[in-house]
Amino acid sequence: MRQGQQRSLLFVPGTRTDRITKALASGADIVIVDLEDAVALEDKASARQALEQFLNSTSEVSFIVRINADDGCEEENFQKDLALCTKFSAITGVMLPKTETPEQIARASTSGKPIWPLIETAQGLIALPKIAATPGVERLVFGALDMATDLNLEPGSPGAETVLDHCRNQLILYSRAQSLPSPIESVTPEINDLSTVEVAAKKAVEMGFSGMLSIHPKQILAIHNAFMPDDKTLLWARCILEEAKERGGAFQFEGQMVDAPVLSRARAVLARANI
Repeated sequence: MRQGQQRSLLFVPGTRTDRITKALASGADIVIVDLEDAVALEDKASARQALEQFLNSTSEVSFIVRINADDGCEEENFQKDLALCTKFSAITGVMLPKTETPEQIARASTSGKPIWPLIETAQGLIALPKIAATPGVERLVFGALDMATDLNLEPGSPGAETVLDHCRNQLILYSRAQSLPSPIESVTPEINDLSTVEVAAKKAVEMGFSGMLSIHPKQILAIHNAFMPDDKTLLWARCILEEAKERGGAFQFEGQMVDAPVLSRARAVLARANI
């Protein structure tokens, strides 16, 4: 896992541990080994076993694991996934799908790892104020595909996007209210048309998300391009902060009043560029 930036979070199926090393070398900021949606029910146990063998034989790696949901239907897999996460220090976080209650986070936190709650149901959205305030939460993550299914939305339609943007707004709001880092945007299913991925990532930046889930290494560059400020914006941020060193307090710069909020934005721009 790369330190600092968390723009791109790349999923790897838990059944394909041979891809973990490649994913870690892909340029993604974070790798997520998926034991949930990417693994068929009959393969859950073998996926855990393969991941344990990989961790026992591989050093100097770190990644997050998406475990099975704590929804009563996958209790055995949930508990065994948690036991695996608890055992290995290389697993640096637990992504908890279909998070709907603070109690689920508390149970996942027994792993001793930071929890990344996936908000992908109406119940999770309603409980978001309590979820965001629960100890152990690292960062909220949006699951648009499951949310659309849960809300019976028409995939890809303008109406669906309106409703999903409302959901996104809630993650932004409650992350800020609880002083959490900005949330992570959902995956974009498109793999070959990378302009679609970049447009979705750019919208995520504009809405205040700090990163985006990815399902294929081909998407990484498009996501990073979207999260990188353009040259004009970078120059503006550098100049503003240089002027602030000399002048202090509030001042005018190129016809614009500069005060604390503007300086905060300039620092955020440079942080996005990893400067």
